[in-house]
Amino acid sequence: MARLRKPPGLFRRIGAAVMLGWVLGFLWFAMALPRPAGQQKTDGVIALTGASGRIPRALEVLRAGQARKLLVAGVASEVKPGEFAAEYEVSPELMACCVTLGFESIDTRSNGLEAARWIAAEHLTSVRLVTTDWHMRRAVFDLTMAAPGDVAILPDAVPSRPSMKTLFIEYNKLIARALAWLAGW
Repeated sequence: MARLRKPPGLFRRIGAAVMLGWVLGFLWFAMALPRPAGQQKTDGVIALTGASGRIPRALEVLRAGQARKLLVAGVASEVKPGEFAAEYEVSPELMACCVTLGFESIDTRSNGLEAARWIAAEHLTSVRLVTTDWHMRRAVFDLTMAAPGDVAILPDAVPSRPSMKTLFIEYNKLIARALAWLAGW
């Protein structure tokens, strides 16, 4: 007597669909990294500390007149403004008028909160966000969630050569962050 095979259960189908979605999402995440922005002007530019190239890119934008104010978010508490100015060759005049060092944030989520407070305090309507290409999507997500709704955010990714490990970790952090937001955390 032949036994009838049970069709896969609902949970198995859901699990397979979730896994397929995760894999396709990761492929998109890894193959279509955000790119540098063009010459568009914004009211401000925000550089998130971390990987190399972020602060120099933001200063380049500021010096080119593509933004009038700069926030460097996530600066270590022991960094003095004079040391920052010397390391990045920023004139005292530019530091005084246009550069804010943010010492409040310690991670991407708190970068978004710190940047949102700065945006509100400076009455900005548009900002350029500078971070590494692999980090951009989560940074934009957190800034979008924290910033006033009418602020335009221009992603300006610093190109890098991330490892598969970096991409894997960052992709999962983005998913976790989005799920946390959906859960109200």
